[in-house]
Amino acid sequence: MSAEIVNLRRHRKRKARQQREETAEQNRISFGRTKAEKAATDALNKRKRTEHAQKRLDRPGKPQRPKP
Repeated sequence: MSAEIVNLRRHRKRKARQQREETAEQNRISFGRTKAEKAATDALNKRKRTEHAQKRLDRPGKPQRPKP
C-alpha cells in the first residue's frame, strides 16, 4: 500500500492561483461591460421588478381589508 506524497506548498499555491483566476473571471463579467450594456441590463432589471411588483397580491403600504 503506497500513499501519494503531496507537496503542501505547491498545493496551496495552486489553490490560490485557481481562486485568483475565478475572481478575475467574475470581475471580467461584472466590470468588463460597456456603459450601454450596463444601461440595458439595468432597464431590463427595472422592468422585471416593476412587473413582479404589479402582480403581487398584497402590496406593501396598502392597508389590508379584513376578510368577511
